[in-house]
Amino acid sequence: MAEGIGKILKVGTRALFALLGGVAGYQMAQFVLKQGWWQGVSMSHIIAVNLLFIGSLSLLGFILSIYFVKGLGFIGTLSERQLQSTSWHDLWISVLGLIVGLLVANLIALPFSGLPAIGSYIAVLLNLTLGYLGVRIFSRRRDEILNMWSSLGGLKGKLVFRGRKGKHPQAPQPEELEVEEGRETAPKILDTSVIIDGRILDIAKVGFLDGPIALPRFVLTELQSVADSTDPIKRSRGRRGFDVVSELQKLKEIQIQVLEVTLKDLGLEAVDEALLALAKQMGGKILTTDYNLNMRAQVEKVLILNVNDLSNSLKPVLLPGESLTVDILREGKEPNQGVGYLEDGTMIVVEDGQRYIGRRVEVFVTSLLQTSAGRMIFGRFVREVQR
Repeated sequence: MAEGIGKILKVGTRALFALLGGVAGYQMAQFVLKQGWWQGVSMSHIIAVNLLFIGSLSLLGFILSIYFVKGLGFIGTLSERQLQSTSWHDLWISVLGLIVGLLVANLIALPFSGLPAIGSYIAVLLNLTLGYLGVRIFSRRRDEILNMWSSLGGLKGKLVFRGRKGKHPQAPQPEELEVEEGRETAPKILDTSVIIDGRILDIAKVGFLDGPIALPRFVLTELQSVADSTDPIKRSRGRRGFDVVSELQKLKEIQIQVLEVTLKDLGLEAVDEALLALAKQMGGKILTTDYNLNMRAQVEKVLILNVNDLSNSLKPVLLPGESLTVDILREGKEPNQGVGYLEDGTMIVVEDGQRYIGRRVEVFVTSLLQTSAGRMIFGRFVREVQR
């Protein structure tokens, strides 16, 4: 169908150029005949002159149309190649800059419009110059414009919330309310690890996750590479991640926005670095389960919401000196150590527990180690417990 439309456009363009050439030829023939260069011109001579000019310029228009169509095709192909590496953010910001530049140019050109001869030329020059400058300036300031747009969205949310506040006589003080609003409206950026982990979906369902949720395009790209992996385990994890994203988008309690931002837009190559840079630009927080990203964010003063930290904070509190029952499942790294797990996945390292692998024992807790990567309990064997 596209090829048929292309042929119709080519034929139409050639016919139009031939027609315009014929009209121009007729006008030129009339101009030549009015000059009176020939005396006693008969009707046959007049017809011959008209046919000569009309035919010649129609043929010239037809030939020019061929090169015109080829030129348009070249420009279209070149533009398409350039647009493939240009994001929609860059495109609409450039268009916005062009509109602003043309508006300013026409406002400046108004006082010069009445000048004879040069008024129109000044207007054209101003439009070309300020239109180009508008595109150039807005493209260079793209990140600042996007941040300003995000800030306007947050301000709109504050205004709506304050409007509701006036309806309640027992509402908190404005200062306290603004602090709470700042926390609620700070965007939360999802990374690949927290999507694949999947627990973020349960957290969102029970209402512990609110405010705008940002999902960068480069995170989806990384998730796609995991889903396309030749390793069946990685492939299933990637597909599960897409299922989690789909379920999150269905929840009415949260708002997920896919940010059309690529690594190329940020001038970075690593996803973790891009997440940190994006969080700094947006003033947001990163939702993750990646321990290394967590440590890197702390160094760069970026706020992190680690799902593992939340999970660890909800585990039952065990203190040194307490006892618990656990099944020894495997050997530990050190000699004579046995390793077991609680129901929530917490690892328990038991001294002198290696010989009780496959059995249930009572353990005396001696120490605990808790990090963002998880919690470990160290204990000493007390006695064997019957199942």
